[in-house]
Amino acid sequence: MIFKPLDNLISTFNSLHLPPFLDPKHVLSGGFSPVDELPPTACTMVEGSLPPCLDGAYLQNGPNPQFTPRGPYHLVDGDGMIHSIKISGGGATFCSRFVRTSKFILEHDLGYPVYPNIFGAFTSKITASMVVAAARVLTGQFNPFTNGVGTANTSLSLIAGELFALVETDVPYKVKITPDGDVITVGRQDFESLQIMTAHPKFDPETGETFAFRYFVVPPFLTLFRIDSNGKKHKSLPIFSVKGASFVHDFAVTKNFAIFPDTQIVINPLEILRGQSMMKVDLGKVPKLGVIPRYAEDEREMYWVDAPGLNLLHTVNSWEEDDGAADHEIVIVASNMLSVEHVVDKMDLVNLSMEKIVINVRTKVVKRYRVSDRSLDFGVINPKYVGKKNRYIYAAVVESIPKMLGVVKIDLSLSPAESGDCMVASRMYGAECYGSEPIFESHFVVMDAKSATLEIVAAVKLPRRVPQGFHSIFVKQTDLLKM
Repeated sequence: MIFKPLDNLISTFNSLHLPPFLDPKHVLSGGFSPVDELPPTACTMVEGSLPPCLDGAYLQNGPNPQFTPRGPYHLVDGDGMIHSIKISGGGATFCSRFVRTSKFILEHDLGYPVYPNIFGAFTSKITASMVVAAARVLTGQFNPFTNGVGTANTSLSLIAGELFALVETDVPYKVKITPDGDVITVGRQDFESLQIMTAHPKFDPETGETFAFRYFVVPPFLTLFRIDSNGKKHKSLPIFSVKGASFVHDFAVTKNFAIFPDTQIVINPLEILRGQSMMKVDLGKVPKLGVIPRYAEDEREMYWVDAPGLNLLHTVNSWEEDDGAADHEIVIVASNMLSVEHVVDKMDLVNLSMEKIVINVRTKVVKRYRVSDRSLDFGVINPKYVGKKNRYIYAAVVESIPKMLGVVKIDLSLSPAESGDCMVASRMYGAECYGSEPIFESHFVVMDAKSATLEIVAAVKLPRRVPQGFHSIFVKQTDLLKM
């Protein structure tokens, strides 16, 4: 087809005019340099021993393009690759596999990239490469409406007992871990015409339900839905009180409510007609939080409260507190993007504040407390406490998105207003060493969560470098056997 030589010509021209944050040569350097697949390979123990109770698989998802990208490329655009460490009997087996998405399979068969880089397109001006991509769709070379355009590169989640790789621009992809530690893509799961879905669904361990949403660039800009414990998707609820598209990466769910952020990062596809980027930061917009009963049948049950300065990125946990009197509060612990004006083109200048956000259900007043003076993100908790009040969270110390300098333990029972910093334990990785970005060697490290220094109890040398990734999950062996 004529498209390939056109792509080559456009790519050569683009390489001279791309800003650094969209230039593949710049983005895919250092910790984001791609790697090839690796079949299950035994690992070497270099320190301590793996606890006998640690039985299952630790999985990390992240972007790893199979071909050198053409046109504008954002660091979140690469093909999903899952790095798995299967742990059993004190030993570890490492494996790296691409998620076999529709995009990956077509481009693998052709031997070169044909799909547009979604976030690169969102954050750049209209280019000739976008026109070629549109022509490919019109001529039937690929069908984004039937097969999607997603990379499944952001996170991993258990839904109705099955494991899925997720990205917010497509439906989930079901994956399995074999007994020998290999990672197998089973296929797309549309949950009855789901269309697209957040990469951060919320699982309720008490009911077995999964709550999720999708945001889109045309109305309805936001839609809430749930999937029951049997994997059946229930009726979607479009939220029409959202008047424009914004970047909604994560949300919160409690026993009774779902809470959504409306951020200052806005998306307007009409901007490309003016030769501008679809994604921008509107500093004149007041961020809000939308609260709706999680089983709502009418979107008019939602109300919005102003939350100036809150551009929520990742939710750690959320719950409700009722003092038995007049006040009923929703509590959310989440990371907030500071200096948000840089988020589109200079992500390394964006700092993150881990905050405790309290919404008074009666007065509709929002109060916020910073739980640490450090820049923190990627917070996690014991999954048994999802949607319930919990005490401890563990988070990455972020130098600049997405470089991680270390890990901290936060005690939420401490008062941020009184103590100023709720950090009770920490471990920094050391000079020139970053979480998910080793320079010469990669190690899988197990720490003692009860130690004041998060003492390393086991370090496993991995058989090769692991590129910088996004979100991870640990799946117990008992859950793996049920898949």
